[in-house]
Parts: sequence; structure tokens; C-alpha cells
Amino acid sequence: MTFKAEYIWIDGTEPTAKLRSKTKIMDGAPSGDVAELPIWGFDGSSTNQAEGHASDRVLKPVFTCPDPIRGGDDVLVLCEVFNIDMTPHESNTRAALRPVAEQFAGQAPIFGIEQEYTFFDGHRPLGFPEGGFPAAQGGYYCGVGADEIFGREIVEKHLDNCLAAGLGISGINAEVMPGQWEFQVGPLSPLDVSDQLWVARWLLYRTAEDFNVSATLDPKPVKGDWNGAGAHTNFSTRAMREGYDAIITACESLGEGSKPMDHVKNYGAGIDDRLTGLHETAPWNEYSYGVSNRGASVRIPWQVEQDRKGYIEDRRPNANVDPYVVTRLIVDTCCTALEKADQV
Repeated sequence: MTFKAEYIWIDGTEPTAKLRSKTKIMDGAPSGDVAELPIWGFDGSSTNQAEGHASDRVLKPVFTCPDPIRGGDDVLVLCEVFNIDMTPHESNTRAALRPVAEQFAGQAPIFGIEQEYTFFDGHRPLGFPEGGFPAAQGGYYCGVGADEIFGREIVEKHLDNCLAAGLGISGINAEVMPGQWEFQVGPLSPLDVSDQLWVARWLLYRTAEDFNVSATLDPKPVKGDWNGAGAHTNFSTRAMREGYDAIITACESLGEGSKPMDHVKNYGAGIDDRLTGLHETAPWNEYSYGVSNRGASVRIPWQVEQDRKGYIEDRRPNANVDPYVVTRLIVDTCCTALEKADQV
């Protein structure tokens, strides 16, 4: 008996990494235990992770789930990339998150990430007419009808695939621009939300492939008076879920000293094209927070203010952000501040 294991990893392409994958035929039946999956090698010179004279790199499985596309006993296997001496490769951002997540695990940080993306049919967004533009944005958001919604069959199939894989998908919706959609992952711990978001992205690309459509995480896929695409990142700790003072501490910590720029410069390539102060964004070089304010860097939902506890939404991350990076930065900044304030 054999099964197929699709090994997935993040490459070294800059400024925005790409997903890669290849198939390994395994003997026996999958146990569901990622520790029982073997390491595997690949050609790093073809993924911007090595030079040709020393091209071998190592894939170490860190997360596995059922493969909803192949079905049966086949599995998807997300991997970290290591050098041949088993040190993390410089492109391996998950390795930097691991110790931070462990350090602050006692505060029980959790995330929900809203992944926006845009379908393209060739060189134009799905739903854009040949050689022109559709009606102005407004009616497309959470819309219904063939004149406002494009690609729903792909979105529904992607949702079904994510659920069949056992991923923590919590919702979907059509976004502001034609052909633009969103799915949400979480609430989950920093490593879990990041691992599952990467696998959900792979499933998005793979599902759209069957419809001869591409999906992009470009933060500003169409220039001009159109919304960009973000990855709004919702965050809380146990203290934030229990009291409002911790909410304010977290918001203030993200605006202290060099923190705004430390975060923004790592929130995805092309962020200045998206964070303009228009289209429900704050300017990339200014920090602000406010209740129910989608024009602020960080939003406190109105229900959180009413309940005096809950979570915050960092609206700055781009759609193309690396979730391992954004979760590490938010946990490190906010949990350190909460610890100093004894709000843990």
C-alpha cells in the first residue's frame, strides 16, 4: 500500500516568497503524525535558496493534513527549509517565530488572519471587461448576482477543500473590487495560524489552477481608485480577552518608538502603494488606533469597547505578508508590553 505526500515549502524569492511543492510516494498508510514523515531534499538553486555548486537543501515536515484534492489517504505536508547541516535556512522565517511563540505561550496569544486575494483571467482581474473597467467599486462587497460577483465557484471549492483538509477556516466573503475575495483563518495560536494560512494559500492556487484562473496576493492589483488587498490581523492574549486595559496597552505598544516602522517594513512588499490613507487604510508612515475606525492603523472593534475586553485588528499587513513574520512581530511587541505592565 502506498500514498502520496505533497511536500510544500516557502522559497527564497524576494521581495515576496513563493510556494513550491513536489510529490513523494510513501509506503504504508499515513499515521497523521508529522514526526513520522521523513525529511527530503530539493534543488535550492532553482528556488533562490542556494547556488548551483552547493545546491542541496532539506525539507523538514512540520504540519500535515489530508489532501482534499487527491483524496483517499494522500496528505499535504508543510515543511521548513534547512541547510544540509540542519541549521535553518535564511529564508526560513518559521524558525524565528518558534522561540517567540514559546517564550510568550503563557499569555495564550491567538490570531485570526483575514486573507484578501484577487483572481486574474490572464492579465486582467476576473470580472473586468476587455480593454476597460467595470462600474466603480461599492456594490461588489459581499454582493450577489452575476453582474457583481465573479469566481464564486472557485471560492466555494477552495472553502470545501480547506474544510476537508481540516484547516481552521472561519469564513469567506466577496471583497470591494470585482474578482477580489477574502477567507479567514483562526482563531489559532501563532504557529498554527501561520502554518494553516500557508497551506490555505497553496490550496487557493491549486484550486484556481483547475479553473484556468490565477490568484494573486498583490497588495494593489489595480492602480487608481480601487481597494488594495490586505491581511488584516486580529490578535488577543488572555489578558486582552479578560480586560480593556490590556487592549489599550497592546495598541499603545504598537505605536511606541520605532515599532511602527519596524512592523510596517516587514508587513509585505509594496505596502506604500496600499497604505495611502485612502480606501480604508491609514498612511503607511503614520500610526494610529481607534474604536470602529477602518482608517486607523489598528482598529478596536466597537463590540470590544462595549464589552471592555476582546481583541484588536492590525489593518496594516499586506495580502502578501509572511504570516510567520507578522505574528512574531505582534506577539513580541504586545506581549512584552503586557508583561512589563503585569497584564498577563
